[in-house]
Amino acid sequence: MARSQADFVSKIGIACEEADESAYWLELLVESGAVAQERVSGIIREANELVAIVGGSRITAKQGVPGKWNRQSTMDNRQS
Repeated sequence: MARSQADFVSKIGIACEEADESAYWLELLVESGAVAQERVSGIIREANELVAIVGGSRITAKQGVPGKWNRQSTMDNRQS
């Protein structure tokens, strides 16, 4: 569980990197001839989709959309 927005962004970045690395190694296995393209094409596609989804979520989180970590206190919004 993330303790702050920065922690969440960091963790989601790690997830993105891991999905991207998984796709890389699967593609390397295909290119080396160790595994047939047909066996892993669906998995590679899913890994790339995860990279896109998680990467987009990371960008959104870095922008600081209203949510758990961005709520302002009503005390801060008072007008004198």
